[in-house]
Amino acid sequence: MLPLIPTVDDLAADPVTHHYDDMIAPSGLTNMLGTVRVDHDLTAVSAVQFPPVSQGLTQTAVLFVDGRLFASYGVPVTHEWRPDRVVRRAVLGELTIETTTVCVPGSQAVAIDIAVSSSVARSVVIGLSAAARVTRSASAWLDAESPSEPDAVAVADGALEFSSADAGAWSVQGLLGGTAALSGVAESEEFDLGIGGNGRGGDLTVTLEVPAGGTARTSYVQAVGTTASAARATYASVVADVPADVAASEEFWNRQLSAAFTPGNGEFSGSLPVLETASEPLRRIYWWAALGVIWFRRDYEGNVLGRSYDTLMPNYWGTTTFIWDYSLSSISHALLDPAEMRNQLRHWISLDIHSHFGTSSLTGGPVGRWYSVNDYAMIRLVHDYVRLTGDVEFLSERVGDTTVGESVQEWATAWKALRRDTDLADYGEIDNLLECVSSYTHEVASLNAANVWSMRTAASLADLQGSSSEATALRASASELLPSVVARYLPGEGVFSAGQPDGTQLAVRHCYDFSVVGTTIADDLTPAVRAEMVEFFQRELQTDNWMRALSPWDPDASYSVRPDHQWNGAYPAWPADAGRALAALGAPGVLLDWLPGLAQTANQGPMGQAHFVEEAVPGINGGARKAPPQLPYIIDWACSSSGAWIELVIEALFGVSVTTDGTVTAAGCVAGIDPSAVLRGLRVGGESYDVHADGRVVAASA
Repeated sequence: MLPLIPTVDDLAADPVTHHYDDMIAPSGLTNMLGTVRVDHDLTAVSAVQFPPVSQGLTQTAVLFVDGRLFASYGVPVTHEWRPDRVVRRAVLGELTIETTTVCVPGSQAVAIDIAVSSSVARSVVIGLSAAARVTRSASAWLDAESPSEPDAVAVADGALEFSSADAGAWSVQGLLGGTAALSGVAESEEFDLGIGGNGRGGDLTVTLEVPAGGTARTSYVQAVGTTASAARATYASVVADVPADVAASEEFWNRQLSAAFTPGNGEFSGSLPVLETASEPLRRIYWWAALGVIWFRRDYEGNVLGRSYDTLMPNYWGTTTFIWDYSLSSISHALLDPAEMRNQLRHWISLDIHSHFGTSSLTGGPVGRWYSVNDYAMIRLVHDYVRLTGDVEFLSERVGDTTVGESVQEWATAWKALRRDTDLADYGEIDNLLECVSSYTHEVASLNAANVWSMRTAASLADLQGSSSEATALRASASELLPSVVARYLPGEGVFSAGQPDGTQLAVRHCYDFSVVGTTIADDLTPAVRAEMVEFFQRELQTDNWMRALSPWDPDASYSVRPDHQWNGAYPAWPADAGRALAALGAPGVLLDWLPGLAQTANQGPMGQAHFVEEAVPGINGGARKAPPQLPYIIDWACSSSGAWIELVIEALFGVSVTTDGTVTAAGCVAGIDPSAVLRGLRVGGESYDVHADGRVVAASA
């Protein structure tokens, strides 16, 4: 029988073997309370964050074997990631060292089980260089890297205790059965990173007696807290039985995965439909997408929203939810956790969405600058929430001085205030848009096409409330704007131009125009235009297992090497959105042919903030390689917009259409890869539907 619900084994990444400082993105772990980055060597971890305690990207538990820095031996290390753990393994002469790292469920702690095997009987000295920069910020974490500060450090009960200057943040670190000593490099109050350094707070050491052909074990634990007593209690509880903590992590993550596909579960306020398919690539993509949403749930104590979904991890923007990225997983949130989505939407509506790109779950306050996409993103979110939950009353709910429905109408027409001397809205400079494409500025086709869709969508929502005059006016404005958007198309090229303040037009060969135009106004384009857009995508953007965000034939391809939006890779939602555009533009066969290659990239854990195309960096076991966090790439290991792939499966492959009044139909292309495929338990309003590959939609009550 084919599996219907994944386990941690089903979502295990391919083993990756690498040497020190290879082009590998260090992986992350979470227990939904905090996060940790798992580094190259066998024990080192960085960015141990459990809000409200942060410490930037500080690395600790750097491994020494028999007094020598492990990394200096030059041996390859193999990493095996699963949702619940990372297993690291290396062979060092007659020794085999294997470690298993977990974020301990229900605790503000990271634990590592360390197993040393030997072909001959011998003593092995395991040493860890420990550091911490724990702090508790009084405000939101407003920079990409979370706050940190120099800590005091002391030895207590065989462990190292690090504390912030105000004693509001603590880190306790130790080795089971080991000893602890201060580094002696500086007085504890002077402990700092140094120039280009990581810092040394102290050393943890244990001597293991390894029998011939046998194994000896120890455990490393880091526990954090806002008081010394809390951190000490957590440390003592976890270090007492790390193998049990490892087993608990597996059980925790299998429970989360099962709950995500089970109606009435105790973990989420909704559930995702179960995919029944004989197609391994389709199943792999769908499960990969689901994990990438679940992965970002944050339930830590002190979260002002109670629950939220972060956007990136484990390196950057911890505790921040970006409006844009959240909207790219809009359908996923509406199905999986509608109560959280409703709460998040109310929170954003209570703020000025034209003044920031996201909000902090620590304070509820704004983070960052304005992103031009915000109006479109918010309409998409409210639309998906209302049509999938059937909560029409949400539109009448008052948030601040306006109702939600009135806010939707304001967002739908906000573009009019951004016009200069043309009919199109000017969406600002590079930092308001794609950040690393200097020509993608001002009157871009994507968001102006989205304005047409937004006004039409706002009209449909107004109809639900009986506001027919407002709906009529919105549709009329959409019809008036449409010709000006289409006029920016460059015949024969498949791309659009972006109008600049001086009146010039810059041709831009970026996937965002292709995807947004294709998913918002495809039916308004002529067959010739649709065909040319598809030809452009295949010719200049598509690769076997991923895509380029920007065509290498675009002059701006020399501007940046950030692979989320440039020629050398793409942000994780872009292939999914491009796939939806292909279907909408009348090229479902191109999408179906592409799927097996895309599925190969689902082999490195949750999808990254960007993956490289293989022209830039060779892939990993057939998958497009995740980009790393260091300069000049500054790309995080995982990104929440993976929910866009759930939308690809539901709305493009199965062709599901849900109108604002909850009517469900289907006319997709999934039969081209599996004519027996079924989406079971798609929740719309108070009804559950099974959607079949042949287009049949069967209600559970039928």
